[in-house]
Amino acid sequence: MYLMKLLQNGDDIMNETLIYTVHEVAKILHSSPNYVYKLIEYGYLPAIKLGSIKVLKSSLEQFLIENQGNDLSNLNLIKKLEIIGQ
Repeated sequence: MYLMKLLQNGDDIMNETLIYTVHEVAKILHSSPNYVYKLIEYGYLPAIKLGSIKVLKSSLEQFLIENQGNDLSNLNLIKKLEIIGQ
């Protein structure tokens, strides 16, 4: 549906980033590629292999929305974010 909308509006689809590499996701999240691979391995961040592992923009956006307010420091024990001093 999103692609159809782009095509109907005449936008240049090549300028729209629809898929990211693990390194690009790590840069976006201000984390390491190893952490992104762990998110994928644990099933928190859906990915696809197209030569190398890639993440759809929509999957990354959904992951961020679903995990807003969570502490993901320990992927074995995800909990609500606690802010000390408030």
